[in-house]
Amino acid sequence: MATLGERLKQLRIENNLRQKDLSNEFNVTERMIQYYEANKSEPSLKVIKFACERFNVSADYFLGLSDERTIIKQLDKRLYK
Repeated sequence: MATLGERLKQLRIENNLRQKDLSNEFNVTERMIQYYEANKSEPSLKVIKFACERFNVSADYFLGLSDERTIIKQLDKRLYK
């Protein structure tokens, strides 16, 4: 199975995003995106959650625990107020 870094890069490319674009969305430096993709650093839980929501994939898929991209249903944002 793919690593988190490989999954992040794959999802970024599939969505036609540059590392710079993703760094702006995740509110981290471009260098951190490079480190994540090279498996030199692991993202925080906040970044992992945001990535799963952004790319509409399960955490298991993103973390490399599963090869199935279980689609996350969009939750009603009112539940979190």
